[in-house]
Amino acid sequence: MSNQPLSDEEFCSIRTQLHELQIEHRDLDLVIVHLIANPPPDDLLIRRLKKRKLALKDRIILLEGILVPDIPA
Repeated sequence: MSNQPLSDEEFCSIRTQLHELQIEHRDLDLVIVHLIANPPPDDLLIRRLKKRKLALKDRIILLEGILVPDIPA
């Protein structure tokens, strides 16, 4: 990633993406909990949802890192 500061437009775009990913991540969590609580669970579907949720979490962390870069010590 470049060390140049983000433009206002880039910052807003990343914040929007981040917010949408956080909502999808939360919704997937709710779906997974519901599927597990209402047997018989579809194990393959649950595994796929958990994998998608993990991918979303990785993307969320990446975008958060872009918005709030590490401050050198």
